[in-house]
Amino acid sequence: MRDHLVAVDIGTGSARAGVFDRNGRLLAKAKHPILMFRPKENHAEHDSEDIWAAACRVVKEALGEAGITPDRIAAIGFDATCSLVARDRDGNQLSVSTTGRDAQDTIVWLDHRAIEEADLLSATGHKVLEFSGGSLSPEMEMPKLMWLKKHLPGSWARAGYFFDLADFLTWKATGSGHRSRCTLTAKWNYLAHENPGWNADFWALAGLEDLKEKGGLPEETVGAGTTMGSLSAKAAEELGLDTGVQVAPGLIDAYAGALGVLGGASGRAELEASVALIGGTSSCVVAFARDAKPGRSLWGPYYEAVLPNHWVVEGGQSATGALLDHMVHMHAAGGEPTAELHGRIIARIDELRAETDGDIAPNLHVLPDFHGNRSPLADPHATGVISGLTLDTSFDGLCRLYWRASVAIALGIRHILETLADHGYRFDTLHVTGGHVNNPLLVELYADVTGCKVVIPQNRDAVLLGTAMTAAVAGGVQPSLFEAGRAMDGGGSERLPDSARAAQYARDYRRFLAMVRHREELRGI
Repeated sequence: MRDHLVAVDIGTGSARAGVFDRNGRLLAKAKHPILMFRPKENHAEHDSEDIWAAACRVVKEALGEAGITPDRIAAIGFDATCSLVARDRDGNQLSVSTTGRDAQDTIVWLDHRAIEEADLLSATGHKVLEFSGGSLSPEMEMPKLMWLKKHLPGSWARAGYFFDLADFLTWKATGSGHRSRCTLTAKWNYLAHENPGWNADFWALAGLEDLKEKGGLPEETVGAGTTMGSLSAKAAEELGLDTGVQVAPGLIDAYAGALGVLGGASGRAELEASVALIGGTSSCVVAFARDAKPGRSLWGPYYEAVLPNHWVVEGGQSATGALLDHMVHMHAAGGEPTAELHGRIIARIDELRAETDGDIAPNLHVLPDFHGNRSPLADPHATGVISGLTLDTSFDGLCRLYWRASVAIALGIRHILETLADHGYRFDTLHVTGGHVNNPLLVELYADVTGCKVVIPQNRDAVLLGTAMTAAVAGGVQPSLFEAGRAMDGGGSERLPDSARAAQYARDYRRFLAMVRHREELRGI
């Protein structure tokens, strides 16, 4: 009986796979690194064949660990970062790199080479931007495509396919060029609530009149909760599965995580009072709503990017886990930011806080925008700020800086949530998933700084779980996404905010906003 599911998650640095049963229980998982190339500042590239090979490897390893045979697998789902994959007309790799190497065919989501193109598109004020917060980030696909056409005309001339990474994976799995509604709506300025979804005027403004031909883009999209078809014979062999396995439409990784932690509330009133925070190298805040609530400096609202008849809105921070790693790496008392070193720092912060019974660095303040501000400022040019540094190079000095950077990350989330509230969203519960659930300091701060109840899911792999939920529907294991969300949700533990610290963090937040203003004043002088 086909009653098990495989979920594949492609992150910034690794491929992961999990095997789930119909109730959402994770039976086994595997992980393997993927390559990243950094040929120039602000350029970051993957090799899509390396990614596919890693995906095949982790699926086989997870299946082996679970002891599940291919004939028990109903469907496979893929989620990925919003990276851009290029292929030529024959489906072969096509360079997106200044090196000219065809193997470097994927622009990583965090690549900021297209910042000028993003600025140009944002300045047009085109109506499609109403559904991306009024502006575009260089992390989106349209600016990246503009950059490619301008700077690599040879690659553009040979192009036959451009894929969001999740769509590339379903193409490799099925041979189908159909694209996910999730990826195109969230990252390609496709308006799923309009017919046609593509806007020719916007393409013309971007100088991409030939994008449909060069990208192999379809007119229609495939929504989550359906199927892209079954595995091809070649893909089935490479993945260690069989051709009876259905393939779910691809998801943006953050949206998979949002479904994984909020799926249990789907179809219920509490869904719109809940928000998902997916924290890792960067952080995403994702919420679902029945009605469109457009607002500046947020991503979305996107119609049916995940759930039927629901809109998705997203905010985020471009560097969170990456920021803490950076603090550790750059400090004289730091070093390679391993999990063990992070743990030592957090343990020492706990000791210092116990000794002082309060803030261990009251005169140290951080703005966390070291890789731009994704939201709520929508300013990729924003930079980080540290105020209050001294000559202290001790380990305790590192701990104080790490503490204040962690507070700043939580204050940034509060800034996003308050902006969402200005546009009509009301949240009282923050569901946290991703790598940040392993950082007790961040979990505490997310509750105390935002004033929200924080829920940590029982299944710590909520991104994989959300992808498995869509696979469950694609494979007929669950009848709908709403029912899959409720049936496969594993619950979680709660942390309530400490009201005794509210005044302290309210003061920190006022300082945080003052620093934002002062940064703009300095830029204007």
